[in-house]
This record gives sequence, structure tokens and C-alpha cells, in this order.
Amino acid sequence: MKRCLLFLLFVFTFSFGQKGFEIADDKKTVIPFQLINNLIFVPLNINGVDLTFLLDSGVNETILFSLDSKEINFNDIEKIKFSGLGESRDIEGLRSENNIVKIGKDFKDFNHTVFIILDESINFSSHVGIPVNGIIGYHFFKNHPISINYITKKIIVYQDKTLFEKKVKRHSEFPITVESNKPYLMAGVEMTSTRVESKMLIDLGNSDAVWLFPKLIKDFVYNRPNIDDYLGQGFNGDIFGKRSRIHRLYIGDFAFEKPLTAMPDEYSIQNLKLVPNRKGSVGSDILRRFEVVFNYTENKIYLKKNKHFNDPFLFNKSGLDIRHDGMTWDKDLVTVETTKSNRVSEGDNVYTARDTFRYHFVLKPKYSVSGCRKDAPCYIAGIRKDDNIISINKKKAGDYTLQRINDLMKDDDGTKVNFEIERAGKKIMFQMILKDPIPYQDEN
Repeated sequence: MKRCLLFLLFVFTFSFGQKGFEIADDKKTVIPFQLINNLIFVPLNINGVDLTFLLDSGVNETILFSLDSKEINFNDIEKIKFSGLGESRDIEGLRSENNIVKIGKDFKDFNHTVFIILDESINFSSHVGIPVNGIIGYHFFKNHPISINYITKKIIVYQDKTLFEKKVKRHSEFPITVESNKPYLMAGVEMTSTRVESKMLIDLGNSDAVWLFPKLIKDFVYNRPNIDDYLGQGFNGDIFGKRSRIHRLYIGDFAFEKPLTAMPDEYSIQNLKLVPNRKGSVGSDILRRFEVVFNYTENKIYLKKNKHFNDPFLFNKSGLDIRHDGMTWDKDLVTVETTKSNRVSEGDNVYTARDTFRYHFVLKPKYSVSGCRKDAPCYIAGIRKDDNIISINKKKAGDYTLQRINDLMKDDDGTKVNFEIERAGKKIMFQMILKDPIPYQDEN
């Protein structure tokens, strides 16, 4: 595949749509997306069925792991096995070729390969708060320049060279390499005081700011303070490691102060096939601070600051990992006036009395605790795994989005957050006090 791509670069320096996704319009197409926890979710249609996929530059292929009771007719199927980030191995799945995949209105591939994971536990919808059916990676990017605007929540796929060049005129340009169908750039990693140029994966599917692989970095020493933490879910299981902050991260002249950094343990990366000299990843908590333009065909990435560039790197101080448990009918009390009225006389005054209904049933999300880090504020308060969340700060849990709950957990140190929990059929009140366990400390 790499050799074929280089050939296309030589013959068609700016030729798009030779194979794979094509644009119906001769200039560009616009794709709206949802942004949740720094991650991008795009509307994707496979063989006529509408789905939602995570856009992830860190994966090779298009992967389906959930259908939400929908039915799709797949073509040309064979059995395969997956391997990847996580502790376990060998996930069974299927490979299906010659499928019609459409993203947005005009971005289409009439001969697309989809990998189908049969393990139902590989599904992170509950940690996002919306149904997510799969992941799309390299094939989305490979033929066309892709502009991602985190402010407008729109992706633009370019076909017209002049229009594209006008777009990136005020962006900063950086070289990348596309290896094993994934993009890499050189970034400066400054643990404490010395900047070291490091090869990093550009990873849209990673909601963190920075990942580093300690085993691959000479004389690596963890910054203090640091904590042991659950880092996320990979294709082969849960990923564990440490979290801390580094002094700075640099991309060219762009500098990021004290970014949060995750460092997976050696067991979590033992099945991961890493390209030579890779030291870690630059994740979406960095990328969301720019308008980002990928151009795989010319091995370049373009960055332009947006209004979030100087946002602080905030941590979930509660220690809670909250799970979305689907939807339930909830009874809201509302006042609804009817057209019928009764005239009531009291002395010389005449009033109009209207009938009212005080019930309204709506579907709202349910939440529970999927994890509580030991010694974190949630653990100290008494909250435990599998507790059902009834209310937060006296407001029904169903009135929050999962994103909003996670944002609350990043509030200032000392903030008190009240939870009403249901455990074993009993409702219990807990109060936790937020505290950042990994504030950056200069080495003296």
C-alpha cells in the first residue's frame, strides 16, 4: 500500500479520488460532526443504513462493533482476528469487502472494506453518551486534504487545488510521515527542562493531550506527582498506566504549558505494533486547539490557532468514570394550560380558571459508576463502582449530558459536588471535594 501511494504522489501530485472515497462535487464537500470529550463523530452510511462513527487517524481500517438493532447486508465476508492496544489478545471478527460507504452527502466509496468485531464488549458508547457504531481511519484521509474546524464542528474535504491552497495560506505547515497508514510528526517533549524531539502519532481517536511510552524513552523518569489510573479501552482490553504532567509540549513554535500526559504500562502495549522510533501520541486535547488540515498525499499537516489554544489542561479530579446506561422514561412536572376555561366570580371581580396537567413523560439518560479510583475524592466520599446516579447537585442526573457531568468533575480545587446514589435499593447522599491529584511541580 505504501509503495502504491508513493507512485500516485509521483504521477498525480494533487490528484484526488483515484481509489476509495470520491467527492461528487468538483470543489469540496462539507461534513458536520459531533464533538464529545474532544472526539469527532461523523454520520456514516453503510449499504443504505445510517450509523455514527468515530473519526480516528490512529487506525488503519474501518471497524464496525455495534449495530444498535439495525440490520446491514454485508458483502464478501471472511473470518479474521484482531490485535491492538490492551492487555488481552486475539479478538475474532469478520472482513467484508465491496461495500458502499457514504459520509455526509457527497463523500462516497463504492468499494469499501469493513472489519466487523464480534465481541460485544468492544463498544465505548456508554463512555461517550451517544450510540457509536464504529471507527473510520486512514481511508477517510488518504486521497483528499481534510480540514477539521473544532469551532464550527465541520469537516471540509477538498477536491479543488486552488480552493485548498487558499484555505491553508495562513496556516503553519509541518511535515508528517504516513507509516502503516497512520500520520506521525516530530514534537518537542520537555519533561522538566530539556526539550527532546520525539516521533509522535497524530491521534484523533485519543481524547487526552499526550501519551508517552516509558519503555521506549531512554532514562525515562516519571514526573511527580503521578497517579496510577485507568487510561481507556483498546481493542484488546482495558489500558492501565500512570498520569502526570510534563513541563511543555512543542509543535514547531507552538508551545503547550503543563499538558496532562498518560503513560500506559508495558502490558497494555505488548501487542501493539509500533513504527520505528515512535515515543508516543499527540491527542485531541492538543489538536482541538487548532483548525487542523491533513494532507496525506503531500505528507503535510497545517495548523492554525483557534480560540481554545490557551485553554488550561483540565483533569477529572473526582476519580469517577461514569457510564451511560441507556435511556428511561422520566416524569417531569410541567404546567399545561387547556383551552377550556371556567369563569369564577368573587364579589365584583371575575377570574378565569384554567385546567392544568402536571405530568410530562420524556426519555432521559441513565448513569452509573463504572469505576472510582482508589483514594480519589469519589472514593473518599464513599461512592463505589456500579452505584446508580440519581442526582448531581440536587438536579436529576437525566437532565445532564455525559459531557456536562465530566466537565463538572474538572472544576476548581475545593469545589463540592453532591451525589444522590442508589445502591442495593437504597438512596444515599454523598459529597465529594474536588482536588487535582497531579498538579505540575517544578523539579528543584
